[in-house]
Amino acid sequence: MKKQSLLTAFTAGMLLLAGCGNSQAPTAEKEASSSKDSAKAESSLVISTFGLNQDDVQKIVMDPFAKDNNAKVTLEVGNASERLTKLKNDKNANIDVIELSQLNADQGAKDKLFAKVTEKEVPNIAKLTPGAKEVYDNGSGIPYAVNSIGIIYDREALGFEIKDWSDLWKAELKGKVAIPELSTTFGPAMLYVASDYKGAKLEDDKGKAAFEALKELKPNVVKTYAKSSDLANMFQAGEVQVAVVADFAQGMIKEANPKVSFIVPESGTYANYNTLNIPANAKNKELAYKYLNWRISKDLELKTAEGFNEAPVNKDVVLKPEVAANKTYGPVAVKAKAMNTKFVDQNLADWLNQWNEVLN
Repeated sequence: MKKQSLLTAFTAGMLLLAGCGNSQAPTAEKEASSSKDSAKAESSLVISTFGLNQDDVQKIVMDPFAKDNNAKVTLEVGNASERLTKLKNDKNANIDVIELSQLNADQGAKDKLFAKVTEKEVPNIAKLTPGAKEVYDNGSGIPYAVNSIGIIYDREALGFEIKDWSDLWKAELKGKVAIPELSTTFGPAMLYVASDYKGAKLEDDKGKAAFEALKELKPNVVKTYAKSSDLANMFQAGEVQVAVVADFAQGMIKEANPKVSFIVPESGTYANYNTLNIPANAKNKELAYKYLNWRISKDLELKTAEGFNEAPVNKDVVLKPEVAANKTYGPVAVKAKAMNTKFVDQNLADWLNQWNEVLN
């Protein structure tokens, strides 16, 4: 009986231990599941970017990155200044990377919205062209594309050729010209063009001559536009025959009106670098570093140049003539002048008031 009692006790004890072991198994599974969920959360990236060429951007840039890094990439698209304002108003906004124009990037840097990024985190910074490297060194972020402005016009509708910026002021163009709003990426470039028309330097007189020129141009201006898509619609409807436009938008307008021609005057043009920055409070900085490095890699810069109208900033990229056409590359890049975006930012509020008084 003693033997039987001992056997019974031993069996009960073993069953109890087995039960304890089984009760711990689900906990271990939960911990493993929790770990997987955490890893999955860390592999997500929210990118605030422009709304142009969305399908191409998704196909050429975002999808390959997401696949290679086992990540989920979410885009927040919109106007650069509006997206910057959103981040400024909520520094803890769920944004891991923000793509902005050079001017907007300067404004964000001034407000200390961005994390510092070096070659240690993004090795391809070493591959930037001298102009792009200068933008990076000035604290505006990492450039990933360069664009400039030109003139697009319907020669058949006008009956004559446009060759220079000064042609915009011709009396024959009364009520036929559209120019970008001052608050847009290339709005300030219009002030540089107007100042050049007067033979002045924008930085010397803080825009005085430029606004005198804009007063003279006003009879010709039928519209100031904020979106390239709006300009494309105006050309399609025949509301405008001439416009100052960024090279990245000329293809869209040609689709709307195949009769138009795009030219960059021999006298020169003004350039803008689109930049990448990581918000200071971004949650997924490690994955963001990988995206930045990918965005300015030689392979991707070549694909974006071929896929949509972005001139590369990686100095190892060489474009074929047919790909380089209508981009800020080669001869156009040589004659492209830089806007002093820090100076523009200092004067922009005052200029906006003058702009509205003169043109709106």
